[in-house]
Amino acid sequence: MFSSHSKHFAAGQPPLPAKDSQPIARPIVCYVTDRKALREKKTVSALLDRIREAAAAGVDWVQIREKDLPARELLAVVRDAVALASVRVIVNDRLDVALAAGAAGVHLGHASVPAREVVRWCRAGNAPADFLVGVSCHSLEGAQEAESAGASYTYFGPIYETPSKIPFGKPHGVEELAHVAKAVRIPVIAIGGVNESNAAECIRAGAAGIAAIRMIQDASNVVALKKAIEAIHCSR
Repeated sequence: MFSSHSKHFAAGQPPLPAKDSQPIARPIVCYVTDRKALREKKTVSALLDRIREAAAAGVDWVQIREKDLPARELLAVVRDAVALASVRVIVNDRLDVALAAGAAGVHLGHASVPAREVVRWCRAGNAPADFLVGVSCHSLEGAQEAESAGASYTYFGPIYETPSKIPFGKPHGVEELAHVAKAVRIPVIAIGGVNESNAAECIRAGAAGIAAIRMIQDASNVVALKKAIEAIHCSR
């Protein structure tokens, strides 16, 4: 089993379709977790509270991106998130934890096991047929490579200025996002500085959805977050 440290569907439904097949009903809103960026307590318990609030507010996916958590503790967090039936849970990098917890998929970064190997292993009957394999990319070539590898979807960014994506270079902007979204058949999720005020232009540019940390974690309350997510869901 692999592990590494180095468009909307409910949980349990089939993998994301290619863009020229069955259309995605509404834009995906994904909460990418980062407990160290929480405003108050930066604990696992506080993170779980935020995941529950995000689910109640209507996020579609939760990507558990807690790279420093030991496997046992990470497994417990993912299992608690999976128990929230309203969201689809994706685990950053740790395929072993994702499968053990019954998560919907795994998300791979630039330092992860190559996507092609993960996809091949999963599609050989080692994972559920609807298990997602997502890939982060920062260029058109990266998105095309993810598609060629058989990835279910790709993140593309950063689209806007954001502290968490400074290591990946200057923002690409919505024009480049549109170019990438048109060039590949797999769904493209916009990430990097995306929030309630600019998410709609990402969707109009061809993104299948958006992924965000601060928009979710910094929301003043669940009601405000729910309104922001509803607006994104209606932005196609």
